[in-house]
Amino acid sequence: MRSKPGDDSGARGLHDRRPRPPRHPASGNAPGGYQPKGRLMKLARIHGPDELRLDEVPEPEPGPDDALLEVAACGICGSDVGYLRIGGLMGPTPDPMPIGHELAGTVIAKGDRVNGIEIGARVALDPLAAGHALGNGGTEGGFTTRLLVRGASQGKSLFPIPDDLSFEAAALAEPLGVGMNAVDRVHVEPGDRVAVLGAGPIGLTAIATLIDRGIEDVVAVDLSETRLEIARKLGARKTIRSETEDPWEGLARAHGTESFFGAPLPRTNVFIEATGSAPLLADVIERSAPKSRISIVGLHRAELPVSFMTVMVKQLNLQGAMAYPDRFEDTIELLSRHDLTKMITHRFPLDDLQEAFAVARSPEAGAKVMIEIA
Repeated sequence: MRSKPGDDSGARGLHDRRPRPPRHPASGNAPGGYQPKGRLMKLARIHGPDELRLDEVPEPEPGPDDALLEVAACGICGSDVGYLRIGGLMGPTPDPMPIGHELAGTVIAKGDRVNGIEIGARVALDPLAAGHALGNGGTEGGFTTRLLVRGASQGKSLFPIPDDLSFEAAALAEPLGVGMNAVDRVHVEPGDRVAVLGAGPIGLTAIATLIDRGIEDVVAVDLSETRLEIARKLGARKTIRSETEDPWEGLARAHGTESFFGAPLPRTNVFIEATGSAPLLADVIERSAPKSRISIVGLHRAELPVSFMTVMVKQLNLQGAMAYPDRFEDTIELLSRHDLTKMITHRFPLDDLQEAFAVARSPEAGAKVMIEIA
């Protein structure tokens, strides 16, 4: 069952903020009656460009330093879409590549050396801290029923979530960390005039971070009215649909202008570039006001010729933003304060993963696509 944009009827309880018990009762270091040996599970893997399969593979058994999760929800990231398009991490790979890294679930088994997390715990996963390139070229991926978290004994990868936080909300912790880091890189303060370029999941989480920190003058720019509506719900003061309104004229109306060698430029002084569009980034460098701070979080695969004379004369501050440095406690706290599940426009069961990716590939269709698993 799938839901239409903005329709929560297909959530099957994931939107309910009440805790959900694990399917297997806990006993010792493994749930009672839980015997992984010989069992098969579903795992989404890329087999080549635009070739995604839901394979049946042996269910993993955790070693002494590992934990096993029953995955409840996993979001589709833009990088997942990119990996599928090119057939792997950097292109086609000899072996099928598991994908999925924005997830939350329940600990159903753990090794003897894993402390601080109990069986039955509801957790969000930091895929970077988990190591082994989870969902990013490694042997594990989050679009599965059971996920082996290697090295869980280090205490850096699994984060307990509040009982009243739904699994699908907790699965937003990872993309929220990316948006939060993009904001941190340019040290946004109250009084700044901010433009978030691109209201996809990362741009939306940047907006949520800005609003949570008391930044009131936030303008969102995107092609999709659906995404802009979500940006407004998250607190953006103004939205600009670039398909029908010139973004620079819209920013000038929102923030006023200042003269630079006789040319009127918008007084926007902070840009969060979350599109990955090389022409747009070049436009930002050319048309931003002097001393603007620009956070580049959109994934840019193409080379971009930059006029560093312009950067120097304007004294622009360009900052790259990649992933997140140990922010999961902060993201879970923010998710507990604000309902970001309004970002989720589509929900699909794991068996409909192909259809889910087709939606995720169409930015105009919505924002975050969530896979419901347990």
